[in-house]
Amino acid sequence: VQLQASGGGLVQAGGSLRLSCSASKRTSSNNGMGWFRQAPGKERVFVATISWNGGVTNYADSVKARFTISKGNSRNTVYLQMNSLKPEDTAVYYCASARGAFATAHQGDYNYWGQGTLVTVSS
Repeated sequence: VQLQASGGGLVQAGGSLRLSCSASKRTSSNNGMGWFRQAPGKERVFVATISWNGGVTNYADSVKARFTISKGNSRNTVYLQMNSLKPEDTAVYYCASARGAFATAHQGDYNYWGQGTLVTVSS
């Protein structure tokens, strides 16, 4: 499974971006998917996860009420709508496909990773 993330860019604080991640195989349609991010000089951390059918979602406290994770109709595409962006949201964002239908915040739950897309939020 190959994952291709896109949609990153430069945005002012308070703005919005929508990240997309497409999986190369239909296998991911039966798997949970997630987004993680890595800020400069920091470790990669959990952002959001969604179950195989989109019915269950979970978010890091830092992005709750601002970010929304969703799956496309084919279920092998995942989106991350990011609103009210803050400078501290600046990071490389990675999408990942989980080993099973559901996933948590733990990176070990995921076995395929995209290449990352850079989001920069200016103050």
